[in-house]
Amino acid sequence: MRLPIVINEHSAEPLYHQIEVQLRALIVSGQLEEGTMLPSIRELAGMVKCSVITVKRVYRDLEAEGLLRTRQGTGTFVTHVGEGDRNRQRLSSVVEALELALQAAIRVQCTREELEELIRDALHQHYDRGDEST
Repeated sequence: MRLPIVINEHSAEPLYHQIEVQLRALIVSGQLEEGTMLPSIRELAGMVKCSVITVKRVYRDLEAEGLLRTRQGTGTFVTHVGEGDRNRQRLSSVVEALELALQAAIRVQCTREELEELIRDALHQHYDRGDEST
């Protein structure tokens, strides 16, 4: 199975985190349904051009969150994600992204007003062109 995971080699964000965030989003959004078998650790490492240890960590972390289950000799599968868990996970990834954006704004000394304007502009750009579903 080919997963739509894109790595930014120029990002300061660690590879395992980039992969984990994208894989979590695929599961929580329902794009990867319960029971879907994921690529083996070696296979995914080859796809995204990273070490096996990196993918092993991603799978272990997502398994600890209850999003994946590994069966010895069978593979790694997406587990059932309840609606409450799905919403909590979905919103937590947005909160995390907003927190990173806020940290970036603070680093470049944006004022609160500038940040609010940037957010308003982004919302207007996105919703005014009719992309409410994306």
